[in-house]
Parts: sequence; C-alpha cells; structure tokens
Amino acid sequence: MRWLCVLLALIAAPLQAEEVVLGLSQDEVAITTNFDGSEITLYGAIKREKPIPDDNPLQIIVTISGPLEPVTVRRKDQRLGIWVNVDSLSVSAAPSFYAIGTSAPWDEVINEADDLRHTISIPRAIRSVGAWSQVDDPQEFIDALIRIRMNNNSYALKENAVELRDSTLFTTSIQMPANLTEGDYATRIFLTRGGKVISTYETSIDVRKVGLERWLFNLSRQQPLLYGLLSLAIAIAAGWGASAAFRVLRSG
Repeated sequence: MRWLCVLLALIAAPLQAEEVVLGLSQDEVAITTNFDGSEITLYGAIKREKPIPDDNPLQIIVTISGPLEPVTVRRKDQRLGIWVNVDSLSVSAAPSFYAIGTSAPWDEVINEADDLRHTISIPRAIRSVGAWSQVDDPQEFIDALIRIRMNNNSYALKENAVELRDSTLFTTSIQMPANLTEGDYATRIFLTRGGKVISTYETSIDVRKVGLERWLFNLSRQQPLLYGLLSLAIAIAAGWGASAAFRVLRSG
C-alpha cells in the first residue's frame, strides 16, 4: 500500500529533473520509561523526465541527524602513575545522533567536493570552530569523538544499506538507539550521479518524551528541589523494601 501511494504521488507530481518522493514509517518517536530504541523505515521513488542513463547509475544517500550540541573531548595521559586529563578540545556543535545509509560503497556515491558542500559525512557534520587554536592535532580529538559515538551506536555509516530497485524505487531502515536526545531529527535524501549531488530532499522526525518520562523531565528542570526530594524518597523506599524482602526470605 505504501509503494502504491508513493507511485501515485510520483505520477501526480509535475515533471522536473530527477527528484525524490519520500515516505516515512513514522515521523514521530515517543520516548517512554521503557523506550529501548526505534527503527525508522524510509521508502520512496524517484521521478524523472528523461530516460535513465545506462552508463552512469543513480545512487542514494540517506542521513538522519539529531540536535546539535557542544561537546568537550579530553585526552588522558599518565602522570606519575596516575591518569589525568592533559588536553581538551571544545567542539562547537556535534549531532547527538547521526546515521548514514548509502546504496553503494561510500567512494562511489559522493565526491569530496560535494561532501564538503552538503556536509554529509560524519566528520563534515561536526563543527569545530577555532579547533587549531586549542590543540595541535584537533582531528585526532574529532576522530576519537566519532569512534566513541560509533561504539555506542549514536553514529553509524551503513554502506549498501539502501535498496534501490530499477533506479526508481528505494527503501532503507535506520536503527535509532535508546539514548536519544529530544528534538527535531533532520532527515535528508541525496540523489547522486558520478559522485555529484543532483537533487536533495529534506524532512524531519520529531522525538519527544511522553507520559511519566515527560513529567519527570519537566519536574527536574522546573522544580529541581522537589525532584531531588522525590528521588531521595524513592531511593529510601526502594532500600527499605529490599531490606524487608530480604528479612522475610531469611526468616522463611
């Protein structure tokens, strides 16, 4: 049914250069107390007014980017047998989440110039204004940030993850982890040919806390004292309950 809707939109849309008609499995993600991640499926079609070139196939890049946030990256070293922070880099803005899916190996879908122009790759998406004035080797710190976030699934590059059928229909799925930051997640589609971007499409996914998670989050920001007292009371109650249960088990 989804493919039928996409194809109907493709037919109804005015003919221009090659462009994307896109659909999302969901455009909202609700973070609840038992939220353990979400998988977003993107599907769409490419409308065109000219025949498909045989010698230069179309490729697709999909990106989902979370809210930008400043990050401090520190490097530790041993001093007198103790590990201490010796250098740090303040990154101006880095996506809290960033995932890329491609229809072919990275080197085949985009060239360096267009990657720089559209800030597509993970290193390009990280802004480090004035980095060279802070440390001698800022790229080492940025590489470390990327490595850490890739290890905890906050950043991902999935080559050949976009299925492209007959250079017209495409689909892919992107896994979003449990530790998502609230905000609008910018979703971009790039059509490329010969490594050059020929068309783009942008939308967004709304990620918000709901229910008890939202209430606790607002309470911690608006009434931190009450939130602290409530957390203390819950901790005391949990400790007392565990102690009581342990005594019952021992007496039994």
